Amino acid sequence: MTSRLNPYINFEGNARQAIEFYKSVFGGNLAMSTYGDFGSKDAPETDKIMHAMLETDSGFALMVADLPPGMEYKPGNNISVSLSGDDDAELRGYWEKLSEGGVVSVPLEKQTWGDVFGMCTDKFGITWLVDISGT
Repeated sequence: MTSRLNPYINFEGNARQAIEFYKSVFGGNLAMSTYGDFGSKDAPETDKIMHAMLETDSGFALMVADLPPGMEYKPGNNISVSLSGDDDAELRGYWEKLSEGGVVSVPLEKQTWGDVFGMCTDKFGITWLVDISGT
């Protein structure tokens, strides 16, 4: 798989409805995971979307999620940029450069879903999500 750059939009509880709407607009294949799929089945956010990805026949990729408890929802600032793929060295190189001088909110490390993932805000205020699959 090559590395991919695509928008990632956060929602305040209605990510499922939003991504289903985008699927009706663009078509494609939709994959969704809830917070309950990777955590406590009794938590209030168990049915909320932890991660959803829409991939279209036109080559578009759109990712969405419901913000977890404790993260502030700010309309207009709820879009970040996702870098994903399986080239560990390439993606770690991007991570190092993007996070330098910025703020790391999730260190780049192995996560419960099996990928290496990190989140940072670069020195210009842009939030980046880096996901390395198959590591």
